Amino acid sequence: MKILPVDDPSDPRLADYRDLTDVALRRVLEPEGGLYMAESAKVLARALAAGHRPRSVLTQERWLPELEDVLAGLDEVPVYLVPAEVAEGVTGYAVHRGVLAAMHRPEPPAVADVLAGARLAVILEDIVDHTNVGAAFRAAAGLGADAVLVTPRCADPLYRRSVRVSMGTVFQVPWTRLPEWPEAREQLHAAGFHIAALALSDEAVSLDEFAAAPPERVALLMGAEGDGLSRRALAASDSVVTIPMAGGVDSLNVASASAVALWAVGRGQRG
Repeated sequence: MKILPVDDPSDPRLADYRDLTDVALRRVLEPEGGLYMAESAKVLARALAAGHRPRSVLTQERWLPELEDVLAGLDEVPVYLVPAEVAEGVTGYAVHRGVLAAMHRPEPPAVADVLAGARLAVILEDIVDHTNVGAAFRAAAGLGADAVLVTPRCADPLYRRSVRVSMGTVFQVPWTRLPEWPEAREQLHAAGFHIAALALSDEAVSLDEFAAAPPERVALLMGAEGDGLSRRALAASDSVVTIPMAGGVDSLNVASASAVALWAVGRGQRG
């Protein structure tokens, strides 16, 4: 490893990691600057396995043995070795997981490429909470989704909190951004997908009924809590599906709803 000790939190080499608690600065550093942050050695390893490239790594001495295996063969990547107080002074918080990596953001793949060979996909429309995005990716990975598609205004799956909550599964499940409706509908239909919107509607069919004989290729369309799916998303859907609820509760958190729907529809597709 190319280990470079740094003991000054104002060192310009640490600029990518500075003030990560500032939302505006994160927004500049990550999406606009072509970078995202991978937090923990485990997440970094998953990012590397997905073919992503690190620009640099920030860590402390106690974590170096764990990094040796993760960064094997990447001797050109600078590893900034800092004391705990410098790490906190730079980032604005205690780096409990020991490792932060500034990663080059890959070009998003085409929708057709992500859906090629897929049978079960999840669409996240305008989910603004990064925790929910990460949890939905974890459900998708754990319950057999072949792809995740996010709308233009959906929160960034490569945002640090999304990556952390997903346990790195944002690197495991193929994903990309959709265009606006109705162009997104055209691309999904061109790939042979039936769009099933999870929403409350008088015309909706129950998840039990839909999952009993699901289409061969299904994209489960999930909306944000509170606002739900947009009118354009509902208009683009081929069917509306509702999860039967009890106890006076009308709906689930988007990550929970995606997990329930994926389990039911995936089981139906497998026969």
